[in-house]
Amino acid sequence: MSIKITGTGSYIPTNIEKNEDFHSHEFLNMDGSSISYPNEVIVEKFKAITGIVERRYADKNLTTSDLGFLAAQKSIDDANIDQEELDYIICAHNFGDVRHGAIQSDILPCLAARIKHSLKIKNPKCVAYDILYGCPGWVEGVIQAQAFIKAGMAKKVLVIGAETLSRVVDPHDRDSMIYSDGAGASIIEATDDEGGILAHESASFTYDEAYYLFFGKSNNQELDPDTRYIKMYGRKIYEFALTNVAQAMKDCLDKSGVDISEVKKVLIHQANEKMDEAIIKRFYRLYKTKAPEDIMPMSIHKLGNSSVATVPTLYDLIRNNKLDDHKINKGDVIIFASVGAGMHINAIVYRY
Repeated sequence: MSIKITGTGSYIPTNIEKNEDFHSHEFLNMDGSSISYPNEVIVEKFKAITGIVERRYADKNLTTSDLGFLAAQKSIDDANIDQEELDYIICAHNFGDVRHGAIQSDILPCLAARIKHSLKIKNPKCVAYDILYGCPGWVEGVIQAQAFIKAGMAKKVLVIGAETLSRVVDPHDRDSMIYSDGAGASIIEATDDEGGILAHESASFTYDEAYYLFFGKSNNQELDPDTRYIKMYGRKIYEFALTNVAQAMKDCLDKSGVDISEVKKVLIHQANEKMDEAIIKRFYRLYKTKAPEDIMPMSIHKLGNSSVATVPTLYDLIRNNKLDDHKINKGDVIIFASVGAGMHINAIVYRY
């Protein structure tokens, strides 16, 4: 028996927010002081570091659970299963349903329950719950799905990663340009096929690192200090990820027994182009070799950082030949890896 991803789906919002759309923003330093150079320079530096040219924002009438439902339905159709046979629905997110123009998160009921309701699943033994694990949430959900199947508690599991980060960004913070909206979903099943999940690795670094990403007040000191937005210490995250994600990937690959030469693609959380490139270089350096040029597919340039949605969306795009110059063939070894708030990291070695 192997445990495989048998169906995928994603929802990419149609609203495009380009870099030049930020030229009119009033960006401020964290202490509220003015930034000494114009927005055109800020945006150009941002592009050089992150690689982001544009990002996607959800329609005003859609929430995170709506995006999750749309991706989930595609994954169910792709796997060609009866959704009533699902044993678990696991939804990874960070902020729940934040309606457009609102300042409050809504997670009652949980998003997985809302998605199950939207899917019109009648089976009460299909257990729906949420997972809060930062950007690595979808990867961790797949790891949990595998555990349920291995334990004999499930046969089919739906894992979703969905987020509307555009609703929780501070418009006066330069980091707000990183974030985007989207959803990705997958069906995890036990099959008689070869391959599937070969190994996994997870870790939570909280002693010093817990608040590298946090909810804080706006950089605009005149706004309500009790209204909170997503904030981060970018340099600390970069340094943390460079060492710890690369090591987690190596530990996972070593555990799988697969040689580095067999790895065809590394699907890493689309957080920052320069950071991801540095992680890949560090990972291959641990094996005293160089990374192949086509090893790391990137979607961040056009889609931005949609948190838990980035990895499953990237995988879905490649499976459906929607990402130029990147394909996955049967038998290929892939590494999924992510890092995010907590600070959490994880990785999966997977044979397609």
